Amino acid sequence: MTKKPIHTFHIPVMGLAYTIDSPIRVAQYGISSVISIADDDLIEKMRDFYSKKFNFPYEEISQKFHDYRAQRITSYLNLVDQIVKQKFENFKKELAESKTAVENYMAMLPNTSDIKKGFQNLLEEGMSFKENIQNYIESHLSAGAIDVNIMTKLDKDNFEKEAQLPVEFNDAHAALRGFANSNLESSVVLSAGMNPRLYSYFENFPDFFPNENNQLKKKIILKVSDYRSAMIQGNFLAKKGLWVSEYRIESGLNCGGHAFATDGLLLGTILEEFKEKKEQLVHSSHDLMTKALEQKNLYSPDAPLPLKITVQGGVGTAEEHEFLLDTYEVDSVGWGSPFLLVPEATSVDKKTRNLLINAKEEDLYLSKISPLGVPFNTLKGSTNEVLKQKRIHENKAGSSCPKRFLALSKEYDPKGICSASKKFQDLKLAELENIKDTITVSVFEKTKTSITEKSCLCVGLANASYLENDIPIKGQAQGVVICPGPNMAYFDQEVSLKDMLQHIYGSKSVITTADRPNLFVKELKMYVDYFRKEVENSRGDITALQLKKWNTFKINLLSGIDYYQTMLATSLYFKNDLNTIIKQFESYRLELTAIQIAPQNG
Repeated sequence: MTKKPIHTFHIPVMGLAYTIDSPIRVAQYGISSVISIADDDLIEKMRDFYSKKFNFPYEEISQKFHDYRAQRITSYLNLVDQIVKQKFENFKKELAESKTAVENYMAMLPNTSDIKKGFQNLLEEGMSFKENIQNYIESHLSAGAIDVNIMTKLDKDNFEKEAQLPVEFNDAHAALRGFANSNLESSVVLSAGMNPRLYSYFENFPDFFPNENNQLKKKIILKVSDYRSAMIQGNFLAKKGLWVSEYRIESGLNCGGHAFATDGLLLGTILEEFKEKKEQLVHSSHDLMTKALEQKNLYSPDAPLPLKITVQGGVGTAEEHEFLLDTYEVDSVGWGSPFLLVPEATSVDKKTRNLLINAKEEDLYLSKISPLGVPFNTLKGSTNEVLKQKRIHENKAGSSCPKRFLALSKEYDPKGICSASKKFQDLKLAELENIKDTITVSVFEKTKTSITEKSCLCVGLANASYLENDIPIKGQAQGVVICPGPNMAYFDQEVSLKDMLQHIYGSKSVITTADRPNLFVKELKMYVDYFRKEVENSRGDITALQLKKWNTFKINLLSGIDYYQTMLATSLYFKNDLNTIIKQFESYRLELTAIQIAPQNG
């Protein structure tokens, strides 16, 4: 029998390093978290580190191995699984032997938790505590999920000398194989949109198909930004006999890492649509999946499999947490950036954590530093930014590109080059120099900045773990890239895991500022600012298609404001701040209305 989840939140994937070992840190408490499996080099070093720490045998999987990327990932995930199981057994023993341990654990659980009430009853029974609590623990407690993340766009072709390797050796394909071959019974989170070739590759692994007990050994979670995307991707997978067990809705802009803006659809309206149309999503996928499974002569469930809807992006208070669970009937709420200040939960070096603690609203911004060409949430003053600017100042722009995970541009080389690399930027700057006399100084400088501002994310997003654990860093100094969401500005102190959980569940608050905006207000502000910049920075002739897109964006934002005002007027939540929230919505409505969309030229 599947045990009920202990917690109503999860820790999403953050960067490459920040949640690389989060399950080892928190899974024994029933907290689910997500490991990025993009960087097999980091993964191999962490396997070495944790094998030594927990006295497991370690044998290096070098790049000389035929399928080293997948093997490294499988081996690390199996090690994490072993360590989590060991720590969970130890934790259960501790609870069985110590009332103090039980009381401390209860303090980390939501007040509405049935498990918390069960513990309370056992404590009140007194004499038979030890015998009864052992049975209770075994039947009710479970470790948090060890989920993994694959960013579908990071699926670079790979080569052996000059020969291109088969598609299954592409980066994302190999990562999927690494997870599929592991002992984990958990989920893979697919983010950054649809990759049909990768999605088709799932069919090669039986663990993703239901067994005769209607269970999936390995599950699929899709991170999506709207209902339409969920329906398209879910049905695509269902036609292959694959079930999406969870749709993880993330705010398009009010999130960490890469930001994929919607067409002006705001989080509340998206969640409302999922709530209204969940059954449609379930039955559409079920019908398509069962037909596909029958064609494959595989077992086909009579009834739809369980499907969860979860949400993340910008949540910062217990009231916001409860509101999302209650109003939209979601199964879990993701808390990301605030956990960067919890050393017990995430891997962050001290210097970067102090930078996060001192970060204000103006220090957190949507940048253009990602070689993917997608807006990227980051923080001013990072060590990566300092080192990058130093190289630019010395006319040595660009990075050495040792890992090549983002070497996706085929402009100069069929094998791909990363736009953050020195090789790529030298070529681009040379081209710019050749046309210098034909453009204005302003255009020249803007173009030069757009070339050199790209950062080496592969190294920068991994370095925090090396620094925290004193693992030597080889090669060119890149410092640390950190990618918190804007919500980070309102958390300004290092926090214990217990205190953060009590904050999430409303027993206490770790926010010291009084002016943190409501998550819906913050997201709306970001969308209005984003829209204004898009319109103001447009150049040349504006096409009819672009005008249509902008008008749709603006209409969706205005409709979103109407929705929030109507919904909050009857809600039991945010009553103390309702007048302020309504005034802020009206203020942004006026700002939005004032943005003039240029008429079509010609």
